[in-house]
Amino acid sequence: MSLKGRDIVAINDLQLDEIEKIMDVAREMVPIAKGEKRSNLLEGKILGSLFLEPSTRTRLSFESAMHRLGGDVITIAGQEGTSLMKGETLADTVRMAEAYSDVIALRHPKEGAARLSSTFVDIPVINSGDGAGQHPTQTLLDLFTIREERGDIGNLSVTLVGDLRYGRTAHSLSLALARFGAEMTFVAPKSIQMPDHIIEDLKEIGATVTLSEDLKDSICSADVTYVTRIQKERFATEEEYYEVAGAYKIDMEILECAQSDMIIMHPLPRVDEIHYEVDTTPHAKYFVQAFNGVPTRMALLYLVLEGCQ
Repeated sequence: MSLKGRDIVAINDLQLDEIEKIMDVAREMVPIAKGEKRSNLLEGKILGSLFLEPSTRTRLSFESAMHRLGGDVITIAGQEGTSLMKGETLADTVRMAEAYSDVIALRHPKEGAARLSSTFVDIPVINSGDGAGQHPTQTLLDLFTIREERGDIGNLSVTLVGDLRYGRTAHSLSLALARFGAEMTFVAPKSIQMPDHIIEDLKEIGATVTLSEDLKDSICSADVTYVTRIQKERFATEEEYYEVAGAYKIDMEILECAQSDMIIMHPLPRVDEIHYEVDTTPHAKYFVQAFNGVPTRMALLYLVLEGCQ
C-alpha cells in the first residue's frame, strides 16, 4: 500500500486501510503540529497552494502543515491578481504550478475542477474543496477527530444537520461514515436535504440512513452531531436562502437530552447555527476539529510525497 504520487480528489479514492493509515500517521504528527517537536521530513519540497475560492482553515492548515514538516509553500489566494483574470485556463494555471512545486492543493468554485486538473499534471493534486462537490481532506480530519474523541468510527449514530444539499463536507463525510459502518440521520429542510444521488450511493454501500426535520429528537440519540452552515453563496437567489436561513440552532436548551459523551462538530465558519454558550460545554469539539486539520494534512502531504513507511 502506498499513496506516493496519488491524487486525492474524492474520499472514495481511498481504501479504508489507507484512511486508517493516514489517521495513524496523523496521530504521530500531533506533537509536530503543536510545535513541540521539529521535523524536516519534507525539506526541499514545495506545496502549490491554489485557493481560487475563499478559505481560512483549509488554506492555513495546509500551509502550516507543509511548514511544520520543513517544506515550503507558494500561494495563490483568490483569482484576482492572477492570469486567470486575463483569461488563462485552469489547465494552464495548474501546469504552471506543476513547474514550480511538488504537490498541489486546489480549491475551486466549480465542482469537478480538481478531477479535471489532475488530468493535466503529473504531480499529486489534492482536492481542497470543489464547489458543492467534495472535500476529502476535511473528511479525513473529521474522521480523525471522531476516532480520537470517541475511540471508534463504526457503530456510532451520527446526526448531520443543516445544508446537506450544497454542503460538500457532508457529502464526503457521509460516504466515508457509511463505509465504516456508522448509522446516519440527516436533519434538514426538504429543500436542502441530502441529494438523492448521495442517498442512493449510501444505500448501495449498505448504510442505515434516516431523513428528518426534527433536530431535538435526533440529537437525543446521537453519538456525534455534525453541524453545517447554510451557505448563502451556493443559492441561486437570496429568496431561496432566506427561506431556510436559521432553520436549526444548537443551544443549551436543545442539548438538555443529549448523551453526556455526545460530541458536536462543525467544519466552520459558523454563523448562528451554534450558540456561543455551547463552546464551553464538553460537547464542543469544533475547535479541536479545526486544529486536527494540521496533523491530518501533514500526514497526507507526507504520504503522497514520500509514500508509506
